Amino acid sequence: MQKTIINKLSTHDELNFFERFTKSSVWPAYVGCLLAFIYAVFVRFYQAAGGMIGMPGKMKDPTMIYMGSYFAGVAIMFCGFALIALTKPWSRIVQLQVPLIGGRKIHPLIVLTPTLVGTAFLIAHGVSGMITRALLLAGIITLDFPGFVEVNVRELALWEFFFYEPWFVLLGIMAGLTAAHYAQASGIRQSTFRRGTILILIMVFLLTALFVASIIFDFTDKLSF
Repeated sequence: MQKTIINKLSTHDELNFFERFTKSSVWPAYVGCLLAFIYAVFVRFYQAAGGMIGMPGKMKDPTMIYMGSYFAGVAIMFCGFALIALTKPWSRIVQLQVPLIGGRKIHPLIVLTPTLVGTAFLIAHGVSGMITRALLLAGIITLDFPGFVEVNVRELALWEFFFYEPWFVLLGIMAGLTAAHYAQASGIRQSTFRRGTILILIMVFLLTALFVASIIFDFTDKLSF
């Protein structure tokens, strides 16, 4: 018994700050859900209803924009509630009521793969957007906004730099912290957890570089919600 306690204490001492923090913290999931709810309701659903605050221009196809905003809002709200689900035991083990597979452990990669890909996309999207908008505001580059017939470029860039893009970064960070908690709660080995963390950071860096290049040189459509 004493040996078991010593081993547990020894293992705990080997965890770094990030691992200790994510292992015990579930609040990032709730913060992420709140961020998703606020953005979905007060930005996407508002714009779907024809709201123009934060959209300083005349759009080419308002109906299409409204529909896109509505579906994006629904998807964002789903993602927010999904973060809370990752903190619950039933996200790791199939419920007993499910025929044939009830009680079986869910392989962590089934949940972690889409969550981490989404995390990398959100952070890279936000960081690349802030970089390019800063360059635009500084007069270093010029950008086209093909969805508008007329647009106040500076005002739109300010909205994106101070509001839209930081939201992507914050939600991405909350999703990443929630994924880290889920990974440790699922019993993933420490070495695997650390390698995975490094891989995700590399993915974020590469995606950010790709998005910045795509926006500046306009060789692919910019993905956005």
